Amino acid sequence: MTRPEQELDILEKISSILGEGLELNEVFQHAMNVLVDQMGIKRASLTLWDDTIEQMRIIAAVGLSSEEIALGRYALGEGITGQVMKTGEPRIIADISEDNDFLNRTGRQELSNEDNTRPISFICVPVKGETGYVGTIAFDKLYTDEISLAADARLLTIISGSFSQTIRLHQLVKVETQQLIEQNERLRDNLGKRYNFDNIIGSSPAMEEVLGTVSQVATSRATALLLGETGVGKEMIAKAIHYNSPRKDKPLIRVNCGALSPTLLESELFGHVKGAFTGAIKDKAGRFEAADGGSIFLDEIGTMDPQLQVKLLRVLQEREFERVGDHHSVKIDVRVIAATNLDLEEAVAAGDFREDLYYRLNVVAINIPPLRNRREDIPRLIDFFLDRFNKENSRNLCRMSREILNTLMRYPWPGNVRELENCIERAVVLSTTDQFTENLFPLQIRMFSQQVRGSGSSGSLETTASKLAGQAIREYEPNEGHIYEIVVNQVERALITEALEHTGGVKTRAADFLGINRNTLNKKVKDLNIEADG
Repeated sequence: MTRPEQELDILEKISSILGEGLELNEVFQHAMNVLVDQMGIKRASLTLWDDTIEQMRIIAAVGLSSEEIALGRYALGEGITGQVMKTGEPRIIADISEDNDFLNRTGRQELSNEDNTRPISFICVPVKGETGYVGTIAFDKLYTDEISLAADARLLTIISGSFSQTIRLHQLVKVETQQLIEQNERLRDNLGKRYNFDNIIGSSPAMEEVLGTVSQVATSRATALLLGETGVGKEMIAKAIHYNSPRKDKPLIRVNCGALSPTLLESELFGHVKGAFTGAIKDKAGRFEAADGGSIFLDEIGTMDPQLQVKLLRVLQEREFERVGDHHSVKIDVRVIAATNLDLEEAVAAGDFREDLYYRLNVVAINIPPLRNRREDIPRLIDFFLDRFNKENSRNLCRMSREILNTLMRYPWPGNVRELENCIERAVVLSTTDQFTENLFPLQIRMFSQQVRGSGSSGSLETTASKLAGQAIREYEPNEGHIYEIVVNQVERALITEALEHTGGVKTRAADFLGINRNTLNKKVKDLNIEADG
């Protein structure tokens, strides 16, 4: 058999093995046994990145004992394996005894062979995941010549590409299984109590309006669209809707539409039948079927591929869909709760989001305000997070000066409630006493605090106005005769912009907040070229 014929035979056999649907380590071992039989490979290993230990570790191998496999762990960039993972570039070594990067971490013995003068060659290639490199495949064999070594490397690169898809599918199944387990645990723990409206922190007018809408929507089966910036608590509101609805005893299934490729997301949402695509070794139910009778939370809905938008539109209209590769319709009863931090109206205007789907989703739209527009809730949120993280970490951080609280009240919180939660958790973890000091803040909040003190913004409005007037006289002296108009227009523009942001862009509320007529506000918005929504 010629080399090309041998390679085709190897690839055909490995492709067949990858479709068998065995456990990942079994698939790898079967595939590598083909190389052992046909290419004289003695040892091979599949190494994947493990988030729990933040290292790479061997998960399957041929020619290595279980003890040797356990020793095969590498930091990113460490040794040949770590370098290949970090750079994504293959490494081909003719003689491992002459390469200082080869760590021999597994402590394996030299290959036994009839000719002890022949060196051992080593080839390591990266394995690509959905968004980056996730591991490596490597093997070693007796050196023959440079041409054969290069050919072996090309073949292993092709095999690595085939394994990439298999690894992604196995990881997806693992994630799905874990999510279903967590879902069952949440149901057993009676999450309805946790997401009772009384347990949602928010007494500001903006949040009271949100909770009032949620309480009305929860009892219906209407589709809800949650709008708001990242970190405002859209998932919490989605859970409140579900666990206060007649569907509370049925599943609430969460899908992040932005975390998967269109192909994987379609299979994840609607399921597939055996043979629908490479790797579809058996029928699989999708998330919509899993949520039958309950609710499905589609997070980051604005990122959904246009073709999938068509299928979702059908689900909303007809309450039915087809699995990938199937022609039989599946009827479901699912309440859809969607969420996005994007402006869907702009996406519709740009042609990135279907207008008909937008109106189907926008039955009841709930705008969740950013934290900077509900600052009255910050003290209660701080107390809640302090209590929680003190218990979790056996700490007693509780004493907060008025200056510290004022800093937290004035900070803009671009990451919203999630950023505040992380800030308090960090402070509790790093605390050594019960006193909340500034050094417990994350860097960006410490810098903000210093900037505020440096600018003197803690002074009175009268002092700030005096400084502004002096600065205006100095800067606009060349515009003598127009200084008053320039400065007043800038102040009015800033004040109206802040008021609109504070009231969520609602002009009527902004006008009442400022104490001016709605028509006056409209004229100022137009004359001063202020961007406003309502």
